[in-house]
Amino acid sequence: MRPGRLTAMLSYGSYVDGQDRPGTQWVYTVRASAMLRDFFGSVRTKRALESGQLAPEDAPEYVIGRSAVADPHEVEAALQSASRAADEWSAAPLATRLRLVEVFHELVREKHDEIVDLMIAEGHPSALARWEASGILANTAPETREFLASQMAHRVDTVQRELTVRRVADGVVCLNPPQNATIANVLLGIWALAAGNALVVRAPKSAPLGVMHILRELIAPALEAVGAPAAALSVLCSDAPATMRAWLESPLVDDVMYFGGSRQGIEFGAQCVAAGKKPVLELAGNDICVVWHDADLDLAAEALTEAFYGSGQICMVPNVAVVHPDVADELLAKVTARAAAIRPGYPEEPGTLLSPVLRTDLFKAVLDQALEGGAELVCGGRRLAVSGEVDEVGGLFLEPTVVRVDGLKQARDLEAVRHETFFPLLPVVVPAPEETEGLLETVIDFVNTNEYGLRNSLWTGDRAVVDRYVARVRGGGLLKVNDSHIGFLPVLPTHGGTGLTGGPGGEGNYPVLRTSHLQGVSVAYGVRPTEAVFADLDKKEASV
Repeated sequence: MRPGRLTAMLSYGSYVDGQDRPGTQWVYTVRASAMLRDFFGSVRTKRALESGQLAPEDAPEYVIGRSAVADPHEVEAALQSASRAADEWSAAPLATRLRLVEVFHELVREKHDEIVDLMIAEGHPSALARWEASGILANTAPETREFLASQMAHRVDTVQRELTVRRVADGVVCLNPPQNATIANVLLGIWALAAGNALVVRAPKSAPLGVMHILRELIAPALEAVGAPAAALSVLCSDAPATMRAWLESPLVDDVMYFGGSRQGIEFGAQCVAAGKKPVLELAGNDICVVWHDADLDLAAEALTEAFYGSGQICMVPNVAVVHPDVADELLAKVTARAAAIRPGYPEEPGTLLSPVLRTDLFKAVLDQALEGGAELVCGGRRLAVSGEVDEVGGLFLEPTVVRVDGLKQARDLEAVRHETFFPLLPVVVPAPEETEGLLETVIDFVNTNEYGLRNSLWTGDRAVVDRYVARVRGGGLLKVNDSHIGFLPVLPTHGGTGLTGGPGGEGNYPVLRTSHLQGVSVAYGVRPTEAVFADLDKKEASV
């Protein structure tokens, strides 16, 4: 912190080797509500601060913080210090590393309101900020910690040996969080640390403050509390292409956790493999929610409207609904009524669920392609001002939009069905009359042939349908039945998936498992080596 106005402004340098390194170049963060009220004025202020034309102590109150921009030397220094720390930290007992997660969980509870307020300041609607905070708590809950502890080591004692199957830290893990939900996703790094790795985080220059603040105020103190080396954590705000290239080229890096679009992510994963790094990919989702004829339609409609939360700019919302034709009209009416109540607003306002959308031209192209391909517009489709009024010229928000698509067979000809759109756009696919014979199997095949696989969900009152769905659906890191599609639960993975969501080898992501590797250990007492080598062979011969 600096004197004057900066006593109320967060200010973070690069964090390397346990030390704060002030920068000569800074990125300033402006409160999102100020950007909505006066976009051009806020941008002018931000640019004046970053160019040195406006002194930090003269910044208006809506400038909430600044982050130093790291240079290539600091990027390299972070890797060097992480490599040294990884050797020490990986040898710490598992109990100590799991205690780290427990301390972190307690700090999240203690600082819950602070975390939520910072998310809101960065533009997350208040309801979604609370949802994200609940995900952090579920991801580190006691039940989750207990389950993952059981996965990290298993020991069997025989008369002459201690046999252990354990997971060992990969080494240095680099984490590149997404720009749309930096805080919630970067905190997955606590589990990479719990595996015994050192963690290097790149805070995106477009939204660095939350990452810098939360890691410094939550993870760094937790590491200190359990006696871990401070250098086990490094946090930098740096240029993305140069930093990712440095990570790929460095012999010190073992794993890279990458968030982004599927096409770019799959390509980056291939580059990681070629460079001898393990890629842990969190890419696009295109989740399918199936609603059967005997579902509770009020609850199913409530779950489907989660598609519009954050204007659909959340990977784990339902992206496509497949609805039994017997209840399609009734369900669409219920979803339409709920969609009409979802409005834009400033992120601090309790009822706000929509976020600004910058690519409104692309939204229109996707919607037009769907309508030209035979989809029917049920509701929405227009641009809105922050007040909720229609503004087709300058509106930064989009109405929650529902289109009806008749027939499964041709549904994936539509971009809105085949790929994640990242818009408040929900295609509702209704099987055609000729598709009703053996419909459950047809719908399950439709789910299984989805190129993505983050989350899939089902609404039904028939246990036989539930059992068949769960037994047959192979895609997805998570399946939900008669439950919130986006809700977080202890023990179950919060991230990860199959297909274009997780790339080759993708699955439900527990970072403590994905950033470690299996190792078998035998500690013997009084065993003759020759007897050990031929023990099984002798037993087989004796039985013959």
